[in-house]
Amino acid sequence: MAKRSAPDVNAGSMADIAFLLLIFFLVTTTIETDSGINRKLPPIEDEQTPPPPLKKKNVFEVIVNRNGELLVEDQVMELKDLRQAAIDFLDNGSGTGKDACNYCQGKKDPESSDNPVKATISLQNDRETSYGAYIAVQNELVAAYNELRNREAQRVFGKSFVKMEQDFADKANYSGNRERLKENIKQIREMYPMKLSEAEAEKNN
Repeated sequence: MAKRSAPDVNAGSMADIAFLLLIFFLVTTTIETDSGINRKLPPIEDEQTPPPPLKKKNVFEVIVNRNGELLVEDQVMELKDLRQAAIDFLDNGSGTGKDACNYCQGKKDPESSDNPVKATISLQNDRETSYGAYIAVQNELVAAYNELRNREAQRVFGKSFVKMEQDFADKANYSGNRERLKENIKQIREMYPMKLSEAEAEKNN
């Protein structure tokens, strides 16, 4: 008995169909592209308006020289004393009228800052200042802000600012109202905004 051969499958038409489907998907598919925020830049002005000048008493100057030594408000200071000096400046609260601070607990020295919102810390370093010295100074200044924020958060909301930020970051385990917590964190930041200005490096002795 003769062996019957299997019929050949004509794959040509299937290839045509696959090709047509590919073209169809390429034509109809919308490819998402990232786009920037739609903003219109302000027109270029002939004369640039200078920013309003800061009162000298609202600026806390910290200079680190090449040897890692500190000059704070024109006075030599040890690193261990920097945090408290920054706290005293930020929390001074000598302002009156619209500049008054009703939550500040400082000495209200008229020669120091009006309120934490206006207070700015200016950090300058020598070009040859070591990285470790610079970071140590910066850490103390940031710690001053955190200490004041923790104090006010504890007074107003019954928990530290650090704990509030930790709870907000813990999406899986925090069961409270996240929107309210976000507003509370914003309120504390507005009470003690971190205005740490890092000026251009200077050649200090």
